[in-house]
Amino acid sequence: MNRLLAIGDIHGCGLALDAVLRALELQPTDQLVILGDVVDRGPDSRGVIDRLIALGTECQLTVLRGNHEEMMLGALVGSTPLDWWLECGGKAAVKSYEMWPFMPHRIPRAHRQFLQSTLPYFEADDFFFVHANYVADEPLDNQPAEALRWQSLDHHWPEPHASGKTAILGHTAQPNGEVLDAGYFRCLDTYCYGGGWLTAMDVRTGEVWQANREGAMRLAI
Repeated sequence: MNRLLAIGDIHGCGLALDAVLRALELQPTDQLVILGDVVDRGPDSRGVIDRLIALGTECQLTVLRGNHEEMMLGALVGSTPLDWWLECGGKAAVKSYEMWPFMPHRIPRAHRQFLQSTLPYFEADDFFFVHANYVADEPLDNQPAEALRWQSLDHHWPEPHASGKTAILGHTAQPNGEVLDAGYFRCLDTYCYGGGWLTAMDVRTGEVWQANREGAMRLAI
């Protein structure tokens, strides 16, 4: 049976991503969902996007749009205040492209297309995947963007979704480095860029793989 995998907020931590992907030993039939916020804050946003573009040929890949992808896309077209994005972690992303100040025309076309291709949510079997949060009584195709990409669990602890499916999400960093499991939702943002771990999970079995920003795997306890 193909695996259904998810990876939490990467935030430019390329060494962590590479370590987790090596541990996963992906197969072409595996479905891998990246929960968004692949860019900003960490040192290698450009490298992370390159790796994810290549990963699309190695497995069944879905990448969700996080609030940081939304800000970066906005900065590229001028709809997001540049200073706001830079102060929210965009400065690290710009530096990963070896440019300063920010020059939108120097972002590779493939990277623009990658950012534009990110999805608001994804459903598979008894699970649904969002970046940040959800409104429990709204269908997934009618969820507000504010909830999907911006709403922290610290500000809104959702009820189980009306679909009865388990939510897999990120966005709300867990400084203790542990997956937050509420039973009907699991948060996989385990604060990699801030000294925690990048988490991958087989959502059917609950098996977890974690690496820190230096690329060292966390040993199972």
